[in-house]
Amino acid sequence: MSLIYPSYFPNIAHYIVFAQSKNIIFEIQDNYQKQTLRNRCYIYGANGKLGLHIPVHYTQLNRQHTKDIQIDNSSNWKSIHWKSIESAYRTSPFFEFYEDELNNAFTKTNKWLMDYNFECMAVINQCLDFEFSYSTSQYFEKEGTKNDYRSLVNVKKSSVIETAPYIQVFENKHGYLPNLSILDLLFNLGPEALPYLLNHQRIEQ
Repeated sequence: MSLIYPSYFPNIAHYIVFAQSKNIIFEIQDNYQKQTLRNRCYIYGANGKLGLHIPVHYTQLNRQHTKDIQIDNSSNWKSIHWKSIESAYRTSPFFEFYEDELNNAFTKTNKWLMDYNFECMAVINQCLDFEFSYSTSQYFEKEGTKNDYRSLVNVKKSSVIETAPYIQVFENKHGYLPNLSILDLLFNLGPEALPYLLNHQRIEQ
């Protein structure tokens, strides 16, 4: 059993856990925290690491569960995100192979952040031809199990995890950037992305 947070187009470390766990429990009873991967992901743009952030309605005056966080759709953020993804990966080996499936995730309005995160993961799983069983938490446990990967949602914790190198589009300009969104792995490795995840050394806590 692995306990982990759902996030926006999860990074490679998350997907290594997904691929190598028999049972996933997604934490949904937590209090929302700003500046985490709950509402952001990182891709490899022409100028280096690029963050894509989903705007949300959130106030610190009252604690809010992540599952109750609504997306702020007052801006055209989905169009901006898709254009950024397209610009970053148009020349990658497998962008055109997955383009239509992924574009669907940016064509309609979503109200709830968590629902959208699960929708994005479902699209990725379809592209990877990969399914994993999961359940959601019924209550919040401060002290998790042995396989507690909730810390991976923190940007600082996530950025220091080493992932096995693979060829990236702009690597000749900025070098290898580890543990980006699963989008980066998918567009660069295509059908080899799933074997990469399955055979990767397990993340250590």
